[in-house]
Amino acid sequence: MLPITSVTCCSPLSGEVLSVDQAEALAGSLKVIADPTRLRLISLVAAYDGGEACVCDLTEPVGLSQPTVSHHLRLLVEAGVMTREQRGKWAYYRLQPAALTAIAALIAPVGVR
Repeated sequence: MLPITSVTCCSPLSGEVLSVDQAEALAGSLKVIADPTRLRLISLVAAYDGGEACVCDLTEPVGLSQPTVSHHLRLLVEAGVMTREQRGKWAYYRLQPAALTAIAALIAPVGVR
């Protein structure tokens, strides 16, 4: 673990205090992406050419069945982290960079955003 070099007591991370609604929305988004399998899926989709992957390409790398992977992807879509496009019998997933940027902006230290 790296040492914390500077911490200012009691100052909000983003320079602004989150409203109750913002905190609840952020907590929900973080809860969805905090799962190790979902983090791997986000990473895998981001690594694919064109930033898009078929569910059929994601099952083997995460070592889970297609229905389980689809469940995790559905939660990411519902949270707005990914989009889903049906093409024939397969679904293709793409990251929503704006959603990830919005999450990062809410927790980024002042001056890093």
